Amino acid sequence: MKLAEYPVAILAGGLATRLKPITAKIPKVLVPVAGKPFLVHQLELLRSQGIRRVVLCLGHLGEMVEQDFGDGGTHGIHLEYSYDGSVLLGTGGALKRALPKLGEKFFVLYGDSYLPLPFAPVAEAFERSGKLGLMTVYRNEGKYDTSNVVFGDGEIKVYDKKQRLSEMRHIDYGLSMFRAEAFARYPANKAFDLADVMRDLVAEKQLAGFEVKERFYEIGSHAGLEELNALLSRQKK
Repeated sequence: MKLAEYPVAILAGGLATRLKPITAKIPKVLVPVAGKPFLVHQLELLRSQGIRRVVLCLGHLGEMVEQDFGDGGTHGIHLEYSYDGSVLLGTGGALKRALPKLGEKFFVLYGDSYLPLPFAPVAEAFERSGKLGLMTVYRNEGKYDTSNVVFGDGEIKVYDKKQRLSEMRHIDYGLSMFRAEAFARYPANKAFDLADVMRDLVAEKQLAGFEVKERFYEIGSHAGLEELNALLSRQKK
């Protein structure tokens, strides 16, 4: 399977309030981690997987990203940009707007996630499932954040960030795949969350699940940023 066939949408349009004051003047993907903007680390990771095309879904201060990264040529990845505009569209609305650039099938990654996992098995599981979406999950047992998924038989049975159930052992890992058809019912230029799309797909038994063994890293919080900075600095040495 050629991963170059699949673009990756990176959701990077949020206000990053938890990282203030660092993000008062720069977007989260430009926050320095181990001496480089975080987005550089993400793109290096994606390129090592065989990914060659990325669509950045941007909002707050997004123009700074395009100024710094351009067409992505210096990083060996073709970059395109999709902007929320004057109103923040949420994670789901941002993807809906980016669909013309993404095509029929694509990965989705959060702009604050660093996910050291092989992408090829995820794509294979998605294609095998024939479903409209796939969520990667990690058996978290409440360790890194609150578990929010009931997973079994290769399928997401329950996904809810608000209602906590005792049988929730897994957490949304942060990498997903979709067919464009999954977004057809939602209005364009209106704000909605990707979590809404996933819950609707679960209700229709259209959200496959793929369990990941590698833990995830993130820079969405100061603690997460400090941890990843230490990890990548050690690897650099």
